[in-house]
Amino acid sequence: MTTSDSHLSVEEALEALDVGRQVAAAAVAALAAEGKGALDGNQVLAYDLAHVTAGLEVAAIGLRDCPKDPESVKLAKIFAADALADLASRMFSQEQAWSATTNSLDATRGFVSAHRHPDYVASSQLESAMDPSGMLDADFQMVAEAFRRFAEERVGPLAESIHRGNLDVPEAVIEGLGELGAFGLSVPEAYGGAASGDGNDYLAMVVATEELSRVSLGAAGSLITRPEILARALLAGGTESQKKHWLPRLASGDIMAAVAVTEPDHGSDVAGLTFSARPQGDGWRLDGTKTWCTFAARADVLMVLARTDPDRSAGHKGLSLFVVEKDRASSAGFVLSQPDGGRLEGRPIDTLGYRGMHSYELSFDAWLVPGDCLVGGQAGLGRGFYLQMEGFENGRLQTAARAVGLMQAAFEAALRYAEQRVVFGRPIVDYQLTRVKLARMAAIIQSCRAYNYHAAGLAARGTARLEASLIKAFSCRAAEWVAREALQIHGGMGYAEEYPVSRYFVDARVLSIFEGADETLALKVIARRLVEAATSTAGDASRGG
Repeated sequence: MTTSDSHLSVEEALEALDVGRQVAAAAVAALAAEGKGALDGNQVLAYDLAHVTAGLEVAAIGLRDCPKDPESVKLAKIFAADALADLASRMFSQEQAWSATTNSLDATRGFVSAHRHPDYVASSQLESAMDPSGMLDADFQMVAEAFRRFAEERVGPLAESIHRGNLDVPEAVIEGLGELGAFGLSVPEAYGGAASGDGNDYLAMVVATEELSRVSLGAAGSLITRPEILARALLAGGTESQKKHWLPRLASGDIMAAVAVTEPDHGSDVAGLTFSARPQGDGWRLDGTKTWCTFAARADVLMVLARTDPDRSAGHKGLSLFVVEKDRASSAGFVLSQPDGGRLEGRPIDTLGYRGMHSYELSFDAWLVPGDCLVGGQAGLGRGFYLQMEGFENGRLQTAARAVGLMQAAFEAALRYAEQRVVFGRPIVDYQLTRVKLARMAAIIQSCRAYNYHAAGLAARGTARLEASLIKAFSCRAAEWVAREALQIHGGMGYAEEYPVSRYFVDARVLSIFEGADETLALKVIARRLVEAATSTAGDASRGG
């Protein structure tokens, strides 16, 4: 490692990163040129491209938007070097499939070698990563402080007992978050929320979610998710009367929502859903089974995606969205009945982590709902898939914030333990391997946070479709690695439930599954959109020629 290499400017680091971005873009363009069926025929390549692109784009924004103190810049460069190394490892011996050559990344070797050198990485000042507020202005620092204080004082003392006992989230926590306005951060002021339309409407939600998730993913950070998803769906396609009726109640926390989309035989394959809604009088009869419906027992309303067109060949165009009211019920399982025979049964699903909210399998048997529960009214028929995707886009952004908060907690726990644990006469934080692990954690967290803030700004302008998926895919996978290494640093005590790091580890595992399973998100959303963009660009160039 040379001194000049290790002190490259941000602009020079971006130049190295751009080499990798061009290699990835060329591979995408080659896939696009293969035409229809290329993604299905090259799934491994498409999956790798989705994750490589996510890492490179996160690295670019991390370099651009990180705090400009030397240590933060150093972490951004470490992350960028790791993103390029990931590209190289995925491409190694597969250059032909990537439309590349063995020397396509030669121009990045100096940068990567210098900024992945163990001595360089280990020399990072880890304490600087303990304060996550460096990318926020004073107003949003106040938001972060308010939610951090609430989480530490009101949730922190309960988090471990909720996890170990699989207990319910206390009503006091839900009420407290309602008082803080947590459920209305992205709801416009006109409907009782806090969003003013100034371009930062999503940033407060991201900041609040991160701080809450830092203390507990299941008992705090995830409480905002379902109201956010339903609110965005209503804003995208609800009638004015539906918006006025539901949004203020969601924003205040007077009602809590759950999302019923997934079916036992149809996870991410939404177009294949069989759950039906049949007209009956002025309303609809709901029949079928939904699964992985988190918070369903406590929820006051369910966002239900149902097939309203009995012709299965209609696919996703035959789906509509409903807001279904229900009574609060026992988290141990419930059966609700209607006078005319309608029945709704909820069976809890035990999970290895992510406890406090509980997930359910829901069975609807001739459950009657009024006609005004159809989101968008008659104009909403057949639009359910698109409306729920509007909600899920916001959910992915929020899930990325959950991942960042969990990573921050895991990093802080690992650093504290490493400073206290003495092995062979020295605190383990003094060992090179431990320091490299911790520095990489800090680099990942900083860059993911920067990109999440960037995506929040795009979401406020309605232009974050790809970006929300990129940061969700990358940060959720990264959270698994960060939590694993944090647990490993704890050694045997990490495997014991005496330390919260074991909770972070099992909670992190769910992040790549919900709000878009990793494989589906990579293949069906990210890779597809990258190929579509490349095809459009190629078409424009052809017409221009």
